[in-house]
Amino acid sequence: MARANAGPILAAPDVETVLSAVRARGLRVTTPRRVLIETLFAAPGPVSAEEIASGLGGTRADLDDASVYGNLERLEALGLVRHVHLGHGPGKWMLADRARREYLHCDSCGASEAVEPSALAPAREAIRAATGYEARFTHFPIVGRCPQCVREAGDGPG
Repeated sequence: MARANAGPILAAPDVETVLSAVRARGLRVTTPRRVLIETLFAAPGPVSAEEIASGLGGTRADLDDASVYGNLERLEALGLVRHVHLGHGPGKWMLADRARREYLHCDSCGASEAVEPSALAPAREAIRAATGYEARFTHFPIVGRCPQCVREAGDGPG
């Protein structure tokens, strides 16, 4: 079983840098691979493989599902893309250097929020103090209820 997001992250400031990294690692830059990478750059945040295949709802070129999944796996192995699980449903994909954030997910309304790792440092320290584990929230988020859902419910966490 592969470890989630365990490899190095390669910086990818633009499409051509990613394509150069793909070539440097012995892979061809096929049209579907190029379109997938361009789609990830155009995406507003983490997106599912299905959203990528549909061209972000028709705003980009469509891709074959099998090509999307195969390319995402290859690009993740190279450290160019990462995936995260935000709630129930399919994993969401993004460029790896944009994956340096950690996530919170509301299990009531389904909202997800990316936060800088420093914002969750106190939570990681509390987990370390209580269990000895070094926690990270890049692959699986902290799940709970967002402030709006707590306000609307009129009660506290739980």
